[in-house]
Amino acid sequence: MKISTKGRYGLRAMVDLAVFSGGEHVSLSSIAERQMISVNYLEQVFSVLRKAGLVRSIKGAQGGYTLTDEPSNIYVGSILRVLEGELSVIEFDNSECRNMIQACLKDMVWDRMNECLNEMVDSITLEDLANDYRRLNGFDAIMYYI
Repeated sequence: MKISTKGRYGLRAMVDLAVFSGGEHVSLSSIAERQMISVNYLEQVFSVLRKAGLVRSIKGAQGGYTLTDEPSNIYVGSILRVLEGELSVIEFDNSECRNMIQACLKDMVWDRMNECLNEMVDSITLEDLANDYRRLNGFDAIMYYI
């Protein structure tokens, strides 16, 4: 299995939205600039994300995109499945189990790898990724206001 550009860029953009939105709308041009992704490409990706109900858009000068739910409720697996389809390490058709070796490989290797993959991406939230980004970039320092 290989995650496509759409999946990689879409996940980056969603993390960017979680980090920089602060409850406000974020323009695609600002996400594109920070992530060095074409605005036109992001428009295509966000169209899919909007149709899936992961983001909402507001038109106009003050418009942009926002998450439809808290980052703690949006999982990496949900985003990748919207952009990539079902996640699996191998496309497998049950008719391929013509012999015991193929059936054994399916049960003991491919199905178990798929299960681990899906469990992993369904255990990481946008909030986890946003917090890690903030930590790595020193955004989690305590702010004192006078």
